[in-house]
Amino acid sequence: MPERDYDTELFDPAGGAKTRRSWWGVRAAILAIIVFALAAIWGTNYWLTDRFTETTRVRAELRLALYSGNIISELQRTSVVPLLLARDPELTTALDTGDFSRTSARLISARDEIAAASIRLLDVSGRVVAATNRNLIGTHHTNAQFFVEALRSRETVFTAAKIESGGTQFNYSRALTLSGKAAGVIVVEAELSKFERSWAGISEAVAVTDSEGRVILTTEPKWRGLTLEEALQARSVPSAIERALQATADWANDAPDAYLKGQAVMRTESRIPFRGWRLIAFTSYASVRERVNAVLALEIMGFAILLAFTFYWLSRRARVQSAAYRAESAELRALNARLSREIAERERVQKDLAVAEQTIVQSSKLAVLGEMSAAVSHELNQPLAAMKTYLAGARLLLQRDRPEEALSSFQRIDDLIERMGAITRQLKSYARKGGEAFEPVDMRAALSSALAMMEPQLKRRTVGITRTLPRAPVMVQADRIRLEQVIINLLRNALDATKAVSDPQIEILLTAGETAVLTLRDNGPGISDLEKLFEPFWTTKKPGEGTGLGLAISSSIAVDLGGRLTAHNSEAGGAVFELQLPLLSDELQTPPKGGIKAAE
Repeated sequence: MPERDYDTELFDPAGGAKTRRSWWGVRAAILAIIVFALAAIWGTNYWLTDRFTETTRVRAELRLALYSGNIISELQRTSVVPLLLARDPELTTALDTGDFSRTSARLISARDEIAAASIRLLDVSGRVVAATNRNLIGTHHTNAQFFVEALRSRETVFTAAKIESGGTQFNYSRALTLSGKAAGVIVVEAELSKFERSWAGISEAVAVTDSEGRVILTTEPKWRGLTLEEALQARSVPSAIERALQATADWANDAPDAYLKGQAVMRTESRIPFRGWRLIAFTSYASVRERVNAVLALEIMGFAILLAFTFYWLSRRARVQSAAYRAESAELRALNARLSREIAERERVQKDLAVAEQTIVQSSKLAVLGEMSAAVSHELNQPLAAMKTYLAGARLLLQRDRPEEALSSFQRIDDLIERMGAITRQLKSYARKGGEAFEPVDMRAALSSALAMMEPQLKRRTVGITRTLPRAPVMVQADRIRLEQVIINLLRNALDATKAVSDPQIEILLTAGETAVLTLRDNGPGISDLEKLFEPFWTTKKPGEGTGLGLAISSSIAVDLGGRLTAHNSEAGGAVFELQLPLLSDELQTPPKGGIKAAE
């Protein structure tokens, strides 16, 4: 209806000025509704964008955790295969006799059973004598990393090498031995490329980088071999129209992490607990924008309907002034009531959210407190047991009027108290995943100190301990307290493992070659689950006898010292633990020609 029709219809010679003032008030009310609608739409867009973006990021992090678990599971499953095939008598016989007529068929059968990418058998010269891909038979890999390292270490080794197609080949290799000599190498390629195909249909882009930051797995083939920064920069420069469209699409978002194929994407990153690998996913903001726009469309439609009803009400107001006033008052009261309910509901939701956040923070604190309490109890149990023994001995010596010897026991108790303080400090450093109190340490002295700490427990039982140590010092760069802590944990586990054995025996062997290796072997029942051995709170002991933290802490300390802690079951029975640490770079050690062997 034209504006002048309102003025003509509402004009009253007696009250024209009042009617005009009322009309200007109506205009102001309409303008206020429009301003409120714009403010509400802007606020809703900002709030929903933030919430939906956070939801999308959380989902991306959950997917990354799943992807990381799949990669680790595949690598762990494949890492066992070379050890199994290295013990296959059919393969060792073929290497011994030179008859490989049925070896490739055996490897193909094994590949189908374990779902590996490929399996190759190389003789001692590096020539492929059998393979699941028969086209590779006869090729030479004399200088290949997987071949050289497998012959050198005689253990299962992992290597990642680029191939001509641009991808990366992930191999586990192990030497096959005959009469104590290397006869060949078995190479098993892990099937990781299947993850690239499965990721392609879920996220915009997914990439796995190695410790040097270079892409080794990705859904974008052009990224392979590049650093992630180089890969993201390798894109065409957007035109002016594309830049304008990007600015329009991202008008309400925070600055995107990157642009992928012309689309703004968020970057989510996760650490893969394997050789410093990292997993990065890029997720488009398109889904967030669509969900926000859907809600905004409903909100705009609601305001449009409200304005339509307002204009309809104004048209009736022109005819029935008094009824229009009453209708306007009722509408305003209803609007105020709705606003009050919405405000009250938002305040209630915010209070509930604050309570939930406080509950989550408190639960996290209690969980951390529980873990630290269990670790402190586990690590201080041994010094407390030794203190109890020394106190009993000191009391007996004082009763027999032998104060000098009692003072010696008190001195040992004081040393144990100092050690307990050091252990608590090391637990703090374990929580921080690091430590800087490194110094040159002779592993022979650390072993003697650990055995002295274990003396009270060793005297309670008859245990045969055999030590084989080199005559020369075995020097490593380490934290002496933490190193002794690892050795004590291994000795304590060996004692616990031999409780049910009639003739318990523990063998300790220290060697110095390319690295310092401390080996502890017992004649107990062995390890039932090697995969979970170093997981926190996993234990085979009865409730109350162990927390499952000893080996987890020991493994973490070994990594912090630059080495590693491994375990396997001995063929003769019992468990074997090996602690490998790098020798001092300025005092390289050579394997000793002989050792000193003492039995206790």
